[in-house]
Amino acid sequence: MTRRPRPGQRGSAVVDFVLVVVVLAPLVVGLMQVALVLHVRATLAAAASDGARYAATADRGPADGVARTRSQIDTAIAGRFAQDVEVRQAAVDGLPGVIITVTAEVPALGIGGPAVRFSVSGRAVEEALA
Repeated sequence: MTRRPRPGQRGSAVVDFVLVVVVLAPLVVGLMQVALVLHVRATLAAAASDGARYAATADRGPADGVARTRSQIDTAIAGRFAQDVEVRQAAVDGLPGVIITVTAEVPALGIGGPAVRFSVSGRAVEEALA
């Protein structure tokens, strides 16, 4: 036995659907944007750490670490995030080391929206030749 909607309730499912979508769609899009920003940040941090470890090996230099960092960022996400990569030699836990810093802007509200700018660093103690 099928039940027919009352004459005053025709089309109410469409209105309910629109009301729910108006609330849920921005929430889902916002969560996806936060996930994208966190993914980019984690990827840049991992690339900076790997580049610092690479630059700290005995047979490599700071320029090799920067090249490695840029290569990993370009492979993992996009080369535009690898524009601002800096390297410096400084003490890491009291020992000579290498610090690679990556600064990037990630659009927080879509492609044309405002960007979130952040900086991540990777540190490594330099290997000593024996």
